Amino acid sequence: MHKTLIDNIQEMVPLKADDILLIENAFIPVQLNKKQFLLQKGESSNHMRFVAEGCLKLYRIEDTGKEHILQFGIKGWWVNDLYAYLTQKPATFFIQAITDSTVLQVHRDQLDKLYDKIHMMDRFFRIKTQNGYVALQERTINSMSQTAEERYFEFVKRYRVMEQQIPQYMIASYLGITPEHLSALRKNLARKLS
Repeated sequence: MHKTLIDNIQEMVPLKADDILLIENAFIPVQLNKKQFLLQKGESSNHMRFVAEGCLKLYRIEDTGKEHILQFGIKGWWVNDLYAYLTQKPATFFIQAITDSTVLQVHRDQLDKLYDKIHMMDRFFRIKTQNGYVALQERTINSMSQTAEERYFEFVKRYRVMEQQIPQYMIASYLGITPEHLSALRKNLARKLS
């Protein structure tokens, strides 16, 4: 279970055998059933979270009840209400399992200890945070400048594996369109490809 996590870290920074043992001991597995919450609005977000198995969504709900999905997390991805984690303010997002999932999480206190013992962990999370910021900014710019069709095509191209795991109404929420609009886009795309 921890192998996927270690591989993810080693894609960016080198680790020694002793480092790997410390990381494996610090990251605790959490098993989630489909629709189970990992984090709810108003709770403290004190963990960094890595998806070892399954699929989750990070979302918020408007006062009207409309759901806005900011991020999906599949195997090998990190998912968190990073704003709440970094500011230590109550979470404004929910994290919920779309499928049965396993998340490996490390408490901020344990992570601080890892930073002291394994300097490459500090570098790893700095790089992850920078990459996350770039991805979020890119997504924001795309949502302002691209058509719904372009956003969907980009989603399919970039996240083909994920697209097969996630219900269409959730993809529509992520793209900021209605499920009916997404259905029409999918039909048009299928016609273009055939």
